[in-house]
Amino acid sequence: MKTLVAYESWFGNTRRIAEVVAGALSPTGEVDVVSVDDPVPSVLHVDLIVIGAPTHVHGLSNKASREGAIQQRGGIGEAGIGARGWIEQLPLCGGPRVAVFDTRAHKPELFVGSAAHGLAKRLTRRGYKLAIEPESFFVEGTPGPLEQGELERAVEWGKALANEVMSPAA
Repeated sequence: MKTLVAYESWFGNTRRIAEVVAGALSPTGEVDVVSVDDPVPSVLHVDLIVIGAPTHVHGLSNKASREGAIQQRGGIGEAGIGARGWIEQLPLCGGPRVAVFDTRAHKPELFVGSAAHGLAKRLTRRGYKLAIEPESFFVEGTPGPLEQGELERAVEWGKALANEVMSPAA
């Protein structure tokens, strides 16, 4: 199985979850990890796409929220296209299955929103099917760090995703 894991990360938390999930998926075959600021690679022979993004202002980042993150990092970086723009560059298809996750504050979703649900919505509109329900991983504040135990939860989520995708009924 070939998997592509893409992430948007401003403070390193979402990138770290993406890397851990990729590690959990690696026994299933080849896994490539890319930033959404990299060009979208071909998904022609990809069996699974995993995308993660931080929750900004109750959902997926936009240009203004990405610029705000740059300011919080001391003005380092460029706003880029974010996960939203990266998804728009994916081909319309009924292609590989997808899985999505976000990083966000550990408060009820009603109050902070979820980038993962925005990712799922955009991907299904483009013809992709979710392999597993969206997942949130929690940070201790905007810059993080990740809450204790979240990397272990990411490993378990990655293994559950691998089991779902590799099962004969999948």
